[in-house]
Amino acid sequence: MNKQRRDQIESRAEQILRNGSAYRAPVPLDLVLQSLQLMTQPTGLDDDISGVLVVENKRAGIGYNSNHAPVRQRFTIAHEIGHYVLHVSKPLQPRLFIDRYVVFRRDGASAVANDQEEVEANAFAAALLMPAEFLREEIRKSDFDLDDDDDVIRLAKKFNVSTSAMSNRLAYLGLLR
Repeated sequence: MNKQRRDQIESRAEQILRNGSAYRAPVPLDLVLQSLQLMTQPTGLDDDISGVLVVENKRAGIGYNSNHAPVRQRFTIAHEIGHYVLHVSKPLQPRLFIDRYVVFRRDGASAVANDQEEVEANAFAAALLMPAEFLREEIRKSDFDLDDDDDVIRLAKKFNVSTSAMSNRLAYLGLLR
């Protein structure tokens, strides 16, 4: 994904947070969902499926795997919001997104993706749950030492995300060495 598209995604996520009065940590996804008029439903999906976005009859709903950890559920919901915001055209046309659970690791292959929409939805989810400027401000304000694993864990808890999601976000923002 090019820098211009990444900047657009970051900006769109921040705009949604501000419009929904949700620009705080942890991001209250219920306010974001309410502002976008999206419904959610926990569901017993197969273990390898994280979530689904169903768009039909000009309405949209998100189903997420009730068996996954709460931080995984939050990322899945944010990911599906990303699909809704970035990939559903107006007027709403019927669409179905099914997202399989993938373990992300920072290695040479982590930047390679088969589906640009999935890459963009992941970028949106990270920007929504861990807004760049708010994250930088929190690090300065609380004097987090990002070389200390315990501080990264505390920061992840503050934003109610997984440690790996926080580490990936910090690396993307150039805040980790």
